[in-house]
Amino acid sequence: MKTLLIVYHSRTGGTAQMAEAAVRGAATEKGTNVRLIAAAQATAGDVLAADGYIFATPENLAAMAGVMKDFFDRTYYAVLDRINGRPYAAMICAG
Repeated sequence: MKTLLIVYHSRTGGTAQMAEAAVRGAATEKGTNVRLIAAAQATAGDVLAADGYIFATPENLAAMAGVMKDFFDRTYYAVLDRINGRPYAAMICAG
């Protein structure tokens, strides 16, 4: 079974709705386990345990949300060169 990790941050609910829609869509794929985790709680262990990723963030002043950036900063070195080649996508919620 493959695991898809969806890491998201949402302050107003828009990005959460997108992430939850991705969960529903991915859950229709047989052999796929989907994990939805808020960026503030996601760890390098979560990243290493997954086979693919979706990162969902609101757009703030033409950049990703700071909480999402913090997730990448906290996990970067622990996963460096250990997840190369795994598929990923980004979802941006812009109002």
